Amino acid sequence: MKNILKLQNVQKYYGNENQLTKAIDNISFSVQEGEFVVIMGASGSGKTTLLNCIATIDTVSSGHIYLEEQDVTELKEQNLAKFRRENLGFIFQDFNLLDTLTIEENIALALTINQKSKEEIEEKVHKIAKELNIENILKQVPYQTSGGQKQRCAAARAIIHEPKLILADEPTGSLDSKNATELLEILNNLNRKHHTTILMVTHDPYSASYANRILFLKDGNLFNEIIRGEKSKQEFYQEILDVISILGGDMGNAI
Repeated sequence: MKNILKLQNVQKYYGNENQLTKAIDNISFSVQEGEFVVIMGASGSGKTTLLNCIATIDTVSSGHIYLEEQDVTELKEQNLAKFRRENLGFIFQDFNLLDTLTIEENIALALTINQKSKEEIEEKVHKIAKELNIENILKQVPYQTSGGQKQRCAAARAIIHEPKLILADEPTGSLDSKNATELLEILNNLNRKHHTTILMVTHDPYSASYANRILFLKDGNLFNEIIRGEKSKQEFYQEILDVISILGGDMGNAI
């Protein structure tokens, strides 16, 4: 398998030389095509900052981030929006749907911006909506739908243009346990059936247990890495808890 994502000695500083805070301290790792990788860490460990740098929402202080062969840290400001639109899909904790658009229009947004034909947009929207079981709400606006339906809409919007990498930031954080499990099963199926590459930040060990591999951050550094391999989900879940107990710090409601 080829590398979709590669980080090379990435550092992110805030402040000045008199009061310098290292949010990310010399991190290097790769994500292969078709992997489902999770980043975990206590509050303030740097996991969201790291995801934002990968997403080009934030900039690195030094080091390089490559998406396939492209060094995203070298992209000019005027090219960033186009890069995100063509290569990345985003799933956020708070959905980030546009309230004035229908569910169908929210899902189709990336295709509409990329000026795809009406026929292609309709075909792809209805196909993904059927797969995510939200066909019956396509004509509704977000406030008329449940949290779980909103998050499935957000997932559909993220994957409809077949991005190289899905970035998910605490995607189950606003969901109850039933809807959280449904979303995780969706992500798992996308990864297994369609080989969609996913990088997810979460504090929740149950959510993390769906991944192939987990990277643990502590104080901006890579603290540990575990791989699921042939372990059952329950075995992997227990291994995650064991690492968290060693890691320490505030993991939210992790345990």
